Amino acid sequence: MPTPDKAAAVAELTDKFRSSNAAVLTEYRGLTVAQLKQLRRSLGENSEYAVVKNTLTKIAANEAGINTLDDLFTGPTAVAFVTGDPVESAKGLRDFAKENPNLVIKGGVLDGKALSADEIKKLADLESREVLLAKLAGAMKGKQSQAAALFQALPSKFVRTAEALRAKKAEQGGAE
Repeated sequence: MPTPDKAAAVAELTDKFRSSNAAVLTEYRGLTVAQLKQLRRSLGENSEYAVVKNTLTKIAANEAGINTLDDLFTGPTAVAFVTGDPVESAKGLRDFAKENPNLVIKGGVLDGKALSADEIKKLADLESREVLLAKLAGAMKGKQSQAAALFQALPSKFVRTAEALRAKKAEQGGAE
């Protein structure tokens, strides 16, 4: 029979899994408290990094409908719950892991889809959401300019063609 404390911990973790866009599981063995504090800062404002108990977290993930992470709950585990841009947090984890090889990215989940450690690293290589949106807006603006030029060219070309026809008819009419 679970204790009230464990039930509360599972409920809290379940809520975090449900309210997060992404969750990344890591192994933190060998990191100092100061390094963990630095890692939490590097993840950004929209992430929460929590050292968790494997059994309780596995139960919470399953209750939240995430059963693809079961194999990753071995050894000392910590979870980065991401509520904002997952790219920013993935970059923070990747960069911190480069500087501190004791941090091992095990895998995670993004919008209900399981991610391997390699996929999380690829996610970190993406540009931020804001940059991608700016590029999309620029591309759309360029396409709108092209469409506007095309729409302006059609009546102009029609007028030039009609004028050429009129001139040709006038020339043929005057030649007779």
